[in-house]
Amino acid sequence: HDLGDAQLLDELSAAKQALFEDRFALATGALENTARLAQSKRRIARINTELREREIAAAEAAGETERTA
Repeated sequence: HDLGDAQLLDELSAAKQALFEDRFALATGALENTARLAQSKRRIARINTELREREIAAAEAAGETERTA
């Protein structure tokens, strides 16, 4: 992703809101495209993966500086 952490968190929040709305629409029978549920879940998973990769990279970078200091 080319987005910053704050932007990714905003994207994550928006994706979770979209999933909530789609689930609500499914429950009320208003959702026509049920594939959107899977797409939303996948989008959330991708964002979470990117955030976790950045977290791990930051921890490794911090560990590197501690060992060299």
